[in-house]
Amino acid sequence: MTAQRTQVAIIGSGPAGLMLGHLLKAEGIDCVVLERQTRAHVESRIRAGVLETVTTDIMHRLGLGARMDAEGLVEDGFNLADGDMLVRIDIKALTGRNVVVYGQTELTRDLINAAPERGLNIVFEAADLALHDVDSDHPSVSYVADGVAHTLACDFIAGCDGFHGPSRRAIPADVVREYTHEYPFGWLGILADVPPCHDELIYANGPRGFALASMRSPTRSRYYIQVPQGESIDNWSEDRLWDELEGRFNGISQHGVTRGPALEMSIAPLRSYVFETMRHGRLFLAGDAAHIVPPTGAKGLNLAASDVIYLSDALIGHYRQRDEAGLLGYERRALARIWKSERFSWSLTKLMHSFPEQGAFERRMQIAELDYLANSPAMQTAIAENYVGLPL
Repeated sequence: MTAQRTQVAIIGSGPAGLMLGHLLKAEGIDCVVLERQTRAHVESRIRAGVLETVTTDIMHRLGLGARMDAEGLVEDGFNLADGDMLVRIDIKALTGRNVVVYGQTELTRDLINAAPERGLNIVFEAADLALHDVDSDHPSVSYVADGVAHTLACDFIAGCDGFHGPSRRAIPADVVREYTHEYPFGWLGILADVPPCHDELIYANGPRGFALASMRSPTRSRYYIQVPQGESIDNWSEDRLWDELEGRFNGISQHGVTRGPALEMSIAPLRSYVFETMRHGRLFLAGDAAHIVPPTGAKGLNLAASDVIYLSDALIGHYRQRDEAGLLGYERRALARIWKSERFSWSLTKLMHSFPEQGAFERRMQIAELDYLANSPAMQTAIAENYVGLPL
């Protein structure tokens, strides 16, 4: 067994853990990132790609935004559709801001590639990760790497290891506050190297439910359709999915759906989840370890980024000014933004999906809501403000 020490042990090398590590290293705070998976696995995970200003600002602050600026697609608006009714939300005109479409996979690669020159130590394939004494003044993390057992002593632990990681489970059940809502459907997605059918994202609803037309680049598209909870990917051939997408988008999109071989097809369940105990002793949770949002509002990665801003500011204040206010207030600040983002994602999911219990009245309400939105600058502004990201 080898013994090591650092100031902050970061569990997880997703965007939350990597951004936090870079922000702390930039301030001279020692930290180590521990990741259970291989580097190849981390860099290959297909995730979201709509970045709010809070996320792009972190990359610029770190001096790591060059490829994002060169390859990301600046989007000034997005679209909500029902049947042949297409409503464009001009987020640039309504808020003065925009979003950037840049795959989370690419952002993760940028952060990992920059780690060696910035002195950020990332330990991949850290097996048997366990957190110890998190409610004491001397927490630690144990793990096995290359067949050798290690103990990493630290001042603080940042749990950035996602919904299935060990960090959240290290918090005793008697102090846990959590809230969850499971949706009765999932998203069947396809990624393909074909040009997008529209220059901006389209969130569509209709008699057969939700569909999304999005992109990762001018030559790579990402599509989703709503499928029942428990649906098997084996029931869907590529041709069947392309037929469905053409039926949904060819009548309302600028360019029409272009078919191509799937780079990836998968089904993701939808849930809303908040684990309010984001701090226990010297353990702090950030990102998907503390909250999950349905992807309808494109909030998952961006909520992780705002968590990281709050947590990095708190840790920097502790080490630089011996100011404990940030650490004491982290949970409150993070949760205020989390619940507002959960509300937006939940409300947009309700508007743009078909629910099993939905009758003719509920369907008429969805149509009336979108019609009202189409003619209400005030409602469009509210949607735009939430989509580009609420203030920190």
